[in-house]
Amino acid sequence: MQAAARRGGDPGDLGWSQDNVAWLLTERGPATATDVADYLGRTNRWIELRGGVRPVCQALYPGVHTVIAYRLLLGIYTGIVPDGIADLGVSDLDWAGDATVLLAYVKGRRAAESLTLPAKAVRLIEQWLAHSAPARAFALAGLRGHLWVHYNYYAARTGSPDRRWTTRIPAPTQRAWATSRSLTVDRRRIRTTYLSLRDRRSWQGSPRSLIDPNHSPAVEGDSYLTAATPAQREAVETVIAAAQQDMLRRAQPPVVLADADTAAAVAGFPRLAASLGGGDAAVAVLVGGEQDVFAAACTDPTAGLHGPPGKPCPARPWVCLLCPLAVFTPRHAANLLRLKAFFARQWQAMPSAQFMAVFGPYATRIDEVLARYPASLLVTAAASVADRDDDLPLRPEERTA
Repeated sequence: MQAAARRGGDPGDLGWSQDNVAWLLTERGPATATDVADYLGRTNRWIELRGGVRPVCQALYPGVHTVIAYRLLLGIYTGIVPDGIADLGVSDLDWAGDATVLLAYVKGRRAAESLTLPAKAVRLIEQWLAHSAPARAFALAGLRGHLWVHYNYYAARTGSPDRRWTTRIPAPTQRAWATSRSLTVDRRRIRTTYLSLRDRRSWQGSPRSLIDPNHSPAVEGDSYLTAATPAQREAVETVIAAAQQDMLRRAQPPVVLADADTAAAVAGFPRLAASLGGGDAAVAVLVGGEQDVFAAACTDPTAGLHGPPGKPCPARPWVCLLCPLAVFTPRHAANLLRLKAFFARQWQAMPSAQFMAVFGPYATRIDEVLARYPASLLVTAAASVADRDDDLPLRPEERTA
């Protein structure tokens, strides 16, 4: 219908057609048959005999039933709790490139959380933003920032102009929507079901994921995990090769520039300069801070080691500790000490097994990096380090307090 509106024109000049009606509603906002009849100088019956206005208006301006469907799908795709989805705003969508979205939301019983959306959820959000764009253009200014703003067709019929735009969905309306489609939907179970599908440790209480809890690991390996075709074997070998390359990268020693002077760095580290793909100019960019991230200087922020190639790296600050593209210079000492203090706080807050699984390799590497700095530099940098989360770019769920 949006495409039809782009093809149409003013029905007062060009006559009645669906394209022209779509153009009129796009230019003037949602309208009833009475509104359009008054604009054209016609009667309501004349409008209704030609198909009416309601189908075009509902296509251009999604109503409550369409919003319920979008919200239900988003919950299924992401596992976000219903109250977190209901209160989302457009500003909660943090786009990291064209196909990656970090969504910030609030879980009512806990606190602020964030989630990197899967591909299906990103496509759904893109579709909704395009679908709701006309509605957002005519909605009240205070509602335009809400993700789920929509047109209240009931209020439009009852003549309440102030209530025609809304973000709320009454519980009876949701139940009626599900009943009319023969659905049994308990929205409280969407997140639980989503998590259970991802976490197979619930089977037999075992930490090992099983395809079928009734089979032994040997039977599963023989029956399900054997690469039977050449294409399957090639895929498995590719995964193994990628894992081995990742292990080799992690085994490489960290690159630490002990001298901030570019010329001295090039003269003292010719092998380093060559590995960075250049001479004085390449090292000058790193030493000058033009490609700094939190804990290091990055030789290529768009290399795609931890995200889509050609897009800014979305990795968390501590991931740089094991990244082969990271170069640590004296100006990073304070941030490295802040990161080390963060690891210490996480060690106090997390079970040791969980800490080692999440932060263990990075906590080990940071000691190796700091050992290469002069002691006097670390003492000076430590004076500016406060033991608090505000000094690090953390997501809400990563905070220790």
